[in-house]
Amino acid sequence: MNYHLEKNYLDESEVAWKKIRDGLGKGMAELGEEKKDMVVLGADTIESSRAHWFAEKFPERFIQVGVAEQNLTGVSAGLAYQGKVPFAVTYAAFLVGRPWEPIRTTICYPENHVVFVSSHAGLATGQDGPTHQMTEDIAILRCLPGFTILCPADYEQAKKAVRAAYDLKGPVYIRGVREATPAFTTEQTPFEVGKAQVLREGKDVTVIAHGFMVYWLLQIAEELKDSLSLEVINAHTVKPLDEKTILSSAKKTGKVFCAEDHNIIGGLGSAVAELLAEKHPVQVFRHGVQDIFAESGEPKALWKKYKLDKEGTKKELLKWLK
Repeated sequence: MNYHLEKNYLDESEVAWKKIRDGLGKGMAELGEEKKDMVVLGADTIESSRAHWFAEKFPERFIQVGVAEQNLTGVSAGLAYQGKVPFAVTYAAFLVGRPWEPIRTTICYPENHVVFVSSHAGLATGQDGPTHQMTEDIAILRCLPGFTILCPADYEQAKKAVRAAYDLKGPVYIRGVREATPAFTTEQTPFEVGKAQVLREGKDVTVIAHGFMVYWLLQIAEELKDSLSLEVINAHTVKPLDEKTILSSAKKTGKVFCAEDHNIIGGLGSAVAELLAEKHPVQVFRHGVQDIFAESGEPKALWKKYKLDKEGTKKELLKWLK
């Protein structure tokens, strides 16, 4: 399939660095023009979470709940019961961490269609430290019945994820990050919920990621092309997982390497390992945050220290293959 990636997308100097949270914010503001039943709710972080663009255009359809995330969930549930499509927006740690039980009881159990949009997830949150570096969000939501989990790879996919989330049923989580990351897809790049994208075909190792780490894998595949053939998969939908695409690739290569800015326990790597253990056992390596709380620092410095940058990911891959 032609994924219409940016020209010279493997050259960082030729690729624009944009914030996924900006894509989410712009996506909501644009979608609001068309969907009059769409309501956005904020929790006193609307500028940093980029909900302010919607609020400025449609103040009558914006609700500022304040620092009260459990109430944010309850109000969202009430709006869903009344036929609205609420988008609840704030930092991942507070959006899904603090009100987990109300999400389970008032959103998931009654299958309410509420879209949760996070702006700060993973070590990409940086200087705010472990209280804000939510590396467990996928794990705690993946176990809830009926949740759809979207993790766009860049700015353009973030906009598409917002539009796709509106048309889904039940609870949806869109994972956004604070730091600017390479924008390598385009407006023409397709995006379908539940359909992973094989961005580069290979025969030796399957490498899978979500979010900005997809870009690192594409670069690594190019750098190693003379000695190793990597099949690069963008798993932008962690739940429901695209079992068909992952199984097909794993059967071809016999080795699967997963990378994510998330705890290795409960994230994409765990989901892939569970799938393959049941349906086609092969070697699997989970690369990510090693079940720890990190420290405060610049995102790029944290990625380097915890081996989540391109070079660190490449070294972990080669080390595992040896």
